[in-house]
Amino acid sequence: MATMSETTTVVELTPLPALNNHPGSTPTATTAGLSSSDAGTAPLGSARRRIFDVAPANILSKAPRTLITTLIICANLVQFISNFVTIAAGTTFTREFGRKSGPGQANWMPASYSLTQGAFVLISGRLGAVYGHQRILLLGGAIIAVFSLANAFCGTYESFVAVRALTGVGGGLVMPNAVAMITIMLPPGRSRNVTMGFFASSAPIGGWLGALFAGVFATSRGEWMWLFIFIAALGLLVFGGLAFLLPKEQPIDKGGKIDYMGACLGLGSLLLFNFCWNQAPSVGWKTPYEIVSLVISLALFASFLLWEKFVATEAVMPLDIFRTPTFTALVFVVLLSYMSFGISLWYMISWLQELRGWSVMQTAVGWIPFAVGAIVAVGLAAWLIPRMAAQWIMAIGIGVMVVSNLLLATMPVQQTYWAQTFPAIVVGSICPDFVYVAAQIIASNSVSRKQQGVAGSLIGTLNLYGNSLGLGFAGTIETELTKGQVDPVKGYRAALYFGAALAVAGLLIDLAFVRMPKDEREGWGTDTEGETNQDEPGVSGHATGVHREAPVGSLA
Repeated sequence: MATMSETTTVVELTPLPALNNHPGSTPTATTAGLSSSDAGTAPLGSARRRIFDVAPANILSKAPRTLITTLIICANLVQFISNFVTIAAGTTFTREFGRKSGPGQANWMPASYSLTQGAFVLISGRLGAVYGHQRILLLGGAIIAVFSLANAFCGTYESFVAVRALTGVGGGLVMPNAVAMITIMLPPGRSRNVTMGFFASSAPIGGWLGALFAGVFATSRGEWMWLFIFIAALGLLVFGGLAFLLPKEQPIDKGGKIDYMGACLGLGSLLLFNFCWNQAPSVGWKTPYEIVSLVISLALFASFLLWEKFVATEAVMPLDIFRTPTFTALVFVVLLSYMSFGISLWYMISWLQELRGWSVMQTAVGWIPFAVGAIVAVGLAAWLIPRMAAQWIMAIGIGVMVVSNLLLATMPVQQTYWAQTFPAIVVGSICPDFVYVAAQIIASNSVSRKQQGVAGSLIGTLNLYGNSLGLGFAGTIETELTKGQVDPVKGYRAALYFGAALAVAGLLIDLAFVRMPKDEREGWGTDTEGETNQDEPGVSGHATGVHREAPVGSLA
């Protein structure tokens, strides 16, 4: 039991199994009575010992822990509301700024936020491990609030898109740290699975709310500025509540370092590669800087891999994580699935608004079945996790994406909503939750507790970055097929067929290579499952300081 002395806080330590990743080494468990200050500075040979502590939320009783996890889910809801407003109303905003909304012209509206969001997710998990997941999550919330407010006063298309991209940085900081806080706070089992299910559902529900709010506000230039003021106020309320309720945090990897060079190489390659593909529909691939940017992005990515493998001492994305069974295949499956989903989403909205003349509000109302289907899907996915092999859950999610894209690609230009659009929305609502829940559970249960942020970062990157990257590929196809044509239907159909092909490829990889057994664990357990990754260099302590279940503020 924990006791309070005049100068130090002594906590009971719960030993974890030693990792056998360093042949010939003998891990030394930290002894009880080591103070928090000693933990970060005690020498071990020539190296400094670091304690990978659990999140301080373990000291919370059930009620405040439930309130905090609810606000964490709401935080993700807010950032997806912010994300989706320029997806649902992207063509409207583009026209408001005096630009064409035809083939490839409006791509930056939906892509800008997802571009930076997906890229910064790559490093935000590591930032959270070193500086505290709570601190980074709150920083992301502040960025969303500040730049959402700035968006309300942008006067040009370029400044608006640039500020949207800066807002996406906040979203990138929020998502993996929210996942890490949940997965560290809750041990494997039913409670975590259900919570992760609700967290996953916050994305499609937040997207639908974003469309609804856009429909209410985005009717004229003088009114839609209040949309972004409203989002800023909503963010301030949710993240302010979290700042007030969260207990003092001990970072999981206190004393760790950030691989800034690796972060710059990784971010640079992702941002530049995505920029090339989303800019190409507007300027064409014959533009010299497009080819130069593409070559540089590939060179940066190769440099990133080499740096992480041979140079970095504390990699921002440890390549050892890919030694986990099926993890590499999982990466491609998730990326292809969300590229397909992003294409389906954008071209469905474009079809309804550009070809059928729907308003933003009509689009939001038409998407009600998506929100309802997502709620059902996320509950079903959580229920299936301990009952069905994960590759089959993934297969269901990817398969319905194939069907959704094909329904949209083959529908007549003018047709009743109920014929093909409605079923495409309903079956499409299953995809993101089935894929995301299965992928997060696989990733979370396949790595050690200290790498929960890394796992969340990777899956989040594939999710969000895939949405944006898919639009770049599809936009290029659309533009090339509609050159000199007034009717964009041919380009829309080609883009949707491409989305279906991506989903088919993801499905084949899933069925051929993803092999994850049913997850029937309840609690952290005493086995070594999930402890497959090496500790940070110089770290030999394998004990975790855990405050037993106690009321907030109590050390007893």
